[in-house]
Amino acid sequence: MVTFLAGGTGTPKLLRGSKPVFAPEETPVVCNTGDDVELSGVLVCPDIDTVLFSEGGLLDHETWWGIDGDTTATHAEIRRLTDAAGLSGGPRYLPPEAQTSGRDIARYRRFSGVGEFMELGDRDRAIHVTRTGLLDEGNSLTEVTETLADALGLERPVLPMSDDPVATIVHTDEGPMHFQEFWVARRADPDIERVEFRGAEDAEPTDTALAVLDAPVVIGPSNPVTSLGPMLAMDAFRSALESTPVVAVSPFVEGRVFSGPAGDLLAATGHDPSTTGVAAAYPFADAFVLDDDDGTDLDRPVVRTDTELGDPEDGLRVCRAVREAFEAIDVGVT
Repeated sequence: MVTFLAGGTGTPKLLRGSKPVFAPEETPVVCNTGDDVELSGVLVCPDIDTVLFSEGGLLDHETWWGIDGDTTATHAEIRRLTDAAGLSGGPRYLPPEAQTSGRDIARYRRFSGVGEFMELGDRDRAIHVTRTGLLDEGNSLTEVTETLADALGLERPVLPMSDDPVATIVHTDEGPMHFQEFWVARRADPDIERVEFRGAEDAEPTDTALAVLDAPVVIGPSNPVTSLGPMLAMDAFRSALESTPVVAVSPFVEGRVFSGPAGDLLAATGHDPSTTGVAAAYPFADAFVLDDDDGTDLDRPVVRTDTELGDPEDGLRVCRAVREAFEAIDVGVT
């Protein structure tokens, strides 16, 4: 068994086309939940859902978000009503006292549905409604995610990193804001001062997540700060990675990031915005997969390939490089 860590779109892209190298039923994915938000009364888990939709053959591969061909009638009507009422469209972060009331897992990530600053598709919303209903019935996020994966016909196990609330808060020159407000609503425009993983000091990885971390681990080309940071902020999770073989795929080509605000976020956390900075952020990683054009000299084994991802053929190529990286540290994964 090999376990993948997922945040954003990097790991879903890596896993697309990976079946000849990593059998889905033997390669669970542990997903970041720091990006989750409660919006319009439902819990939205973007990183979990991207894996669920990708593995279930539903993902919109143009946007790498939501369900392919989904409609947005409900979202459009919410926006129309907001405009007609003369209300600001948000993001409308609920007041502090509302952040700590209600379902505990939504703590510090509650937004009003007025204006609905994140576009939710109609079929996508059905997932969130079902998830939230099952949580309100007393199920854990792990149990709910397994139920949704079964409903979508997945072979690959999909696991949240924790059943406890961890909220990624970006502190900026305009004040603190949840990562989704910073990234979706503000398009990463405010200057970053620091990043906080609120709740991580009290959160624990699930027993299920810790169990699969006993296997060799692959870190996909995800944002080291906002995708992996919430996981690493939990001491037990980081300790598990320090005790198992880990191969990481860099989301950089030297100082150029493939997508997203990883460079600015790494710099804000005191790391160089480059492959060198990623290696410093992952001291527990035993080997790396880098792009052919990345000449970074690391103190650990490196396998190089074309790390551009998008098509199934790309995922297959990079997964073969991941397997080669495990072989370089004498770990058999076939």
